[in-house]
Amino acid sequence: MRLSRYFLPVLKETPSEAQIVSHRLMLRAGMIKQASAGIYSWLPLGYRVLRRIEQIVHEEQVRAGHIPMLMPTLQSADLWRESGRYEDYGEEMLRITDRHGRDMLYGPTNEELITDIFRGHVGSYKDLPLTLYHIQWKFRDEIRPRFGVMRGREFLMKDGYNFDIDKEAALHAYNRHLVSYLRTYERMGLQAIPMRADSGPIGGDDTHEFLVLAETGESEVFYDSAITDLRFGDRAVDYDSVTECQAVLEEFTSRYARTDETHDESVFHAQVPEERRRSARGIEVGQIFYFGTKYSEPMGAVVVNDRGERVPVHMGSHGIGVSRLLGAIIEASHDERGIIWPEGVTPFHAGIVNLKQGDPAADAACEGLYAALVAKGLEPLYDDRSERAGAKFATMDLIGLPWRVTVGPRGLEKGVVELTSRRTGESEEVSPEAAVERLVQIYDGKR
Repeated sequence: MRLSRYFLPVLKETPSEAQIVSHRLMLRAGMIKQASAGIYSWLPLGYRVLRRIEQIVHEEQVRAGHIPMLMPTLQSADLWRESGRYEDYGEEMLRITDRHGRDMLYGPTNEELITDIFRGHVGSYKDLPLTLYHIQWKFRDEIRPRFGVMRGREFLMKDGYNFDIDKEAALHAYNRHLVSYLRTYERMGLQAIPMRADSGPIGGDDTHEFLVLAETGESEVFYDSAITDLRFGDRAVDYDSVTECQAVLEEFTSRYARTDETHDESVFHAQVPEERRRSARGIEVGQIFYFGTKYSEPMGAVVVNDRGERVPVHMGSHGIGVSRLLGAIIEASHDERGIIWPEGVTPFHAGIVNLKQGDPAADAACEGLYAALVAKGLEPLYDDRSERAGAKFATMDLIGLPWRVTVGPRGLEKGVVELTSRRTGESEEVSPEAAVERLVQIYDGKR
C-alpha cells in the first residue's frame, strides 16, 4: 500500500477524552473514530489489525478441532426466558421490540441460541464431543463506557460452546480451550495469565480469566511471580489427549493467580513465599467456563447415551475479546513515540520511507523494494508522500510497524538501505536485496 493513496487520518495532538495509552494512540494513529459513547468506527489501519487478530483466533480454534459458524446479533427474548437469564442479566442487555411486538435483544453472549441450535439437530452421544464457535459483534450497555475499545459497549468477540456427554469429557474441552488460548495469545506477542475468576452471569463453578498485566487494567490481581516465567512456546500438543491437555492446565494454573473476586489472602500467604507475592492490575482478554447442565436441563438439550438413556449434555462457553485484544496489545507494547506492534498482528509488515521523493534513484529503489516484498507475500506500507523526513519517521513511529526500511540518495551511492527495528531502535545498513531476505526470514518464523 502506498501512503499517498491510503486513508490514514493521524492526529498531531492527543484527544482530551482519551484517558489511557491505547485509546490515545488508537485515535492519534487514525485507527478508530467514536460514533457514539462506547461505539467506534474501525478505520482502515485499525481494521487491518483487527482482522489479523481475528485470523490468529480462527487458526488456533480450528487447530484445536473447533468448528466455526456464525450466529445473528439479534436474538429472541423467549430463549432467554426459557433459560431463566432474561431478567437476571440486568440493564447491560439492550432489549428491543420489533414491529410485530416480539421481544428481542442485542446479544451480549450466545449460550441460549447455540443450545437451541444443538437441541434441534443433535440427539445421540455418537455426535459428541462437539465444539462450535463464532466471531461476532456483541453489545453490552455499560453504565460508563470508557478507555476506548477496552471498555466499549459494542465489541467483537469469539465465543465458543462445547457439548459433551458427561463432566469428564466437558472438563477435557475446558482444558483444550486453555491450551488453545495460551497459543493464541503468545502468537500475538502477549503473556496472558490464566487466573481463577468469578463466573458472573454466565454461571458455573469452573472458570479462568486470561489477564494481561498492565497499569491500566480494570481488575486487581494477585499472583505468584513464578507464573510470569512460564511460556507455552511452539510445543506440540495433541488436543485429543486428555493427559497432555491436563498437564498443560496443571502447569499454568497450579501456582496462585486470582482476580480480586476470588482472592483469598490466607491461601495466598500460605501457598506463596513472601518474595514471590505480587499484586497488580490486569486486562481481561478472555475467559473459559464449565457450567455443566445449567442451560441444557431447562432448555431440553439432551442426547441418548450408550445405555439408551436420555441425558442432558454438559456444556461450557469460552470467550476471547477480539477487539479488546487490540487495546491490550498496545497497553503492553508502546513507548513515548507510539505503538510497537508485535510481528504477528502488525497491520503492515514493514514501512518503506523515501527520504527524497522525486529523486530518480531513490524512487526506483523504493519501487524495487516494494515490488520485491509483495512478491514474497509481505505487505509493505510505502511512504511516498512529499513530506520532510522527520514527519515520515514520526508517522512510522506512531503507527508502530515493527520494521522500517529507509532509502536515501547517500545510502544508495554505497549500495545500501537502512533496516530499523521499531522495538529496539537498532539500525543496520544492508543491501536492498538483503533487507528483503531479512524481512522474509523474520515473518516466515511467525507464520
